[in-house]
Order: sequence, then structure tokens, then C-alpha cells
Amino acid sequence: MSDEVQERRSGIGGWLDGVRSTRTGALTLKIVIGVIGAVMVVGGLIMVPFPGPGWLVVFAGLAVLATEFHWAHRVLEFGKRTLRAWTEWYKRQGWTVRIIVLLVTVAAAAAIVYLGMKTVGIDLIVLAQQFVQ
Repeated sequence: MSDEVQERRSGIGGWLDGVRSTRTGALTLKIVIGVIGAVMVVGGLIMVPFPGPGWLVVFAGLAVLATEFHWAHRVLEFGKRTLRAWTEWYKRQGWTVRIIVLLVTVAAAAAIVYLGMKTVGIDLIVLAQQFVQ
């Protein structure tokens, strides 16, 4: 075995290989990875409408799931391809389209924050009016 393969197997990869070497360990690892990844994906999806790292958490959760589940790897690759295609499309657009996309994004984020705060009883428009006066 080459030194590189031995180093990889002696780290976390080696530990995971050891866990997977028994049927109980493999099942336990699948369950643990499945729960952690699912919590991350669901938490990220809840965060998506709000400003912050929602999509980043979704992709991180899929990456965790992809370590044990082939379907998650396929979904993660689809997501990466879609993001890459969107980014490439956006780069090809002129300044007018870029500014429109930016304005729509900011307006959607503002509406989501406003409605989110309104549901917990805080009206940001009233607060802004009080602040200005």
C-alpha cells in the first residue's frame, strides 16, 4: 500500500472503515449519519426563506448524507450542477438583468423578514415610523 493510502486509512477514513466492518457498526453509522444529515437539511430548509446560510446548511446536510447514501450524493451533484448553471447564466447577463435580480432578491428578503417579524407581533414599519419621528 502507498503511504498516501495508509495515511488516509489511519485517519477518519480508517476509523469509518473499522466501524463499517461489522454489520451493527455499518447500520449504526447509517442511522447516525441519516439523523444528523436529515436534521441539517430540514433546519436549512427552514432557514432558506430568511436571510442567512439556509442553502449552505442544506448543501452541508446533503454532503453529510452523501457519505452513506448514494441517493443523497446524486441529489447533491444535481444541486451543484443547478447552482453552477444559474451562476453561469447570471454571469452572462447584462447589468440591467443583474440589477433586477438583485432588487427582486432584496425585496423578497425584506418581505420575508417583515412578515416573519409581524407573525411574532413586531411591526417593523411602525417601529421605523416611531424612530423617524
